[in-house]
Amino acid sequence: MKIGVPKETRSGETRVAATPDSIKRLGSKIAGVKFLIETGAGTAAHFPDESYKAVGAEIVDRKTALGAELVLKLHRPDEEEVGLMSKGALLLSTIEPFKNDGLMEKLAARGVDAIGLELIPRISRAQSMDVLSSQANIAGYRAVIEAAAHFGRFLPTMMTAAGSAKAAKVIVLGAGVAGLQAIATARRMGANVEAFDVRPEVKEQIESLGAKFIEIDIGESGSGAGGYAKELSPEAKAKQQKGLTERLKKADIVITTAQIPGRPAPLLVTEEAVMGMAPGSVIMDMAASTGGNCALTEAEKIVVKNGVTLIGTTNLLSLVPADASNFYARNLVNLMYLIVKPGEPPALNLDLQDEIVAASLVTHGGAVRFQRR
Repeated sequence: MKIGVPKETRSGETRVAATPDSIKRLGSKIAGVKFLIETGAGTAAHFPDESYKAVGAEIVDRKTALGAELVLKLHRPDEEEVGLMSKGALLLSTIEPFKNDGLMEKLAARGVDAIGLELIPRISRAQSMDVLSSQANIAGYRAVIEAAAHFGRFLPTMMTAAGSAKAAKVIVLGAGVAGLQAIATARRMGANVEAFDVRPEVKEQIESLGAKFIEIDIGESGSGAGGYAKELSPEAKAKQQKGLTERLKKADIVITTAQIPGRPAPLLVTEEAVMGMAPGSVIMDMAASTGGNCALTEAEKIVVKNGVTLIGTTNLLSLVPADASNFYARNLVNLMYLIVKPGEPPALNLDLQDEIVAASLVTHGGAVRFQRR
């Protein structure tokens, strides 16, 4: 079986879907697989072609990598990439299935089966395959680093002969995987941390990391299916914004992480809140790619409004490319243990009765299986 790994072409992307480590891991359990790595695919993540050759991979051109029986990617393919894939091939990639732009229909017409990695269910046996969680963990860590780099003062309390500085006050909005890692990182750096989430059940997790849970009565629970937050009613949104605004004005750093699958990011930080923050404060908006949690965020830009720095970087993961690639690639290896049947030669085995496969397989046998809500 040939597994192709093309170079990612999205602007600013430095990660790669397979690493020398992941190739060794898969080969140790499933003999007979051959990795075809596009020239330079791992260079930006600090994995040169020679490191792939050292573990038995073959360095090939783009057409050959995309024409493999199994193709591994980070981002959804574009039309040109779909056209280079082989009929009957399987694609493992994020698909962004809620976008109604015809991609899944093009994959189906090409005869390409595709698993949308963001659709892997949040169940115990799928945890090791969950790319959203592994990547969000890294993004939450990097968000704090970026915010601290733009903050003109210390995060921890500092006592010196020249005087002392108080610990920074950090507020994290959203306590999913990224938010919890942001809380943990900011606490390790010595900041005073508070956090808010519309799901009351995460209070214990927030407090276990040494942060204070912000209590706001919004009149309803924001807990949705699969552990995700759901969209609030207009009334609850208004109460949430009102309750947060005065608190946010007192923050030195605000890190927002709130997103709802398939929908624009909820507005949490109003223009009034930004204008009330002290000059030198920082807002790191991790939801910038889906509209932003802050009213003044500009995606892919770092701007200053009323003395407040707003960071709209949308791919924090590309700032930690080696570890982000390794984590992502290991997730794919664990998924391949499920869908690749060992043998002479190994073969794809998509069991539609398996809940992981059934939930994430968006195209199969020339048809689109995913149903947009």
